[in-house]
Amino acid sequence: MTENTDKSELSGPAESTGPAEQPHDKIDWVVEIRGLLLMLLAVVAFHSLVAKPFYIPSQSMMPNLLVGDRLVVSKYPYGWSWVSASFHVLPREDWRIAGKTPEYGDIVIAVPPDRDEDYIKRVVALPGDRIALVNGQIILNGKPVPQAVEPPLELAVDPNAPCSPEDYPNLRVRKPSGKLVCELPVLRETLPNGATYIVIDHMHQQLDDMPEITVPKDHVFLMGDNRDHSADSRAETWERGLGGPVPLANVGGRAEFITFSLDGTETWNPLSWWNALRKGRAWHSLRPPVVEQAAPESAPDERT
Repeated sequence: MTENTDKSELSGPAESTGPAEQPHDKIDWVVEIRGLLLMLLAVVAFHSLVAKPFYIPSQSMMPNLLVGDRLVVSKYPYGWSWVSASFHVLPREDWRIAGKTPEYGDIVIAVPPDRDEDYIKRVVALPGDRIALVNGQIILNGKPVPQAVEPPLELAVDPNAPCSPEDYPNLRVRKPSGKLVCELPVLRETLPNGATYIVIDHMHQQLDDMPEITVPKDHVFLMGDNRDHSADSRAETWERGLGGPVPLANVGGRAEFITFSLDGTETWNPLSWWNALRKGRAWHSLRPPVVEQAAPESAPDERT
């Protein structure tokens, strides 16, 4: 038997002293910050060029839009201008890229001439139209826009739609079930292209009458659906209105649909949000339905 056996075979395996320490990778802050900036740039670009969320803060578009509604506004239907950029960081100019004219009945976002706020209103007159108001009814190119009386609309009273007696006198009604509602008198208005929607006009006030004006080129005339509680193209800027027809360069997009709506009872606790959701308003389209218009009667032939 040989005696030069390897000592390493006799001593057995070496004892482990624990896992080897791996060096920590250093954070490349330049790469991280660049990634965050690119992500932020992509969000701002989408917000400016494609679509953005919008929150309804006022009752000027009731009953079609309620305080607490969250919408999606598309930015491209009418082209792009200074108003398209997020937070209105660009200077006011009259240029437009791929500019198009809205259609009758479109709900659009517009900026007044004296401040950087987003208003949401409906297009009721296009460039070249003559428009007047008589006792709340639109007279478009010399013809009254049809207004059909519809049954009162029952709108649930909640913190975002309080139906205050000051604004809506005698319209609060307690139903036999105990539910408190606002019974709103509504009219169905139909524009020349057949776009139809309901409006509220429950009292006579100063903006119900307006002498005829002609909408200038590249402008539109905008009104809120809640005719007695809307500062729009009928109202001067010192009344927080739009001061007349709005340049198309100041129109920043078209309202497409409601994503969800909250009634104002929500708190910071996320568990309260579910109960605050208004039922039946999610994914509700804001494009007005279009009805067929009767063909105009031809004038009698006087040549015979």
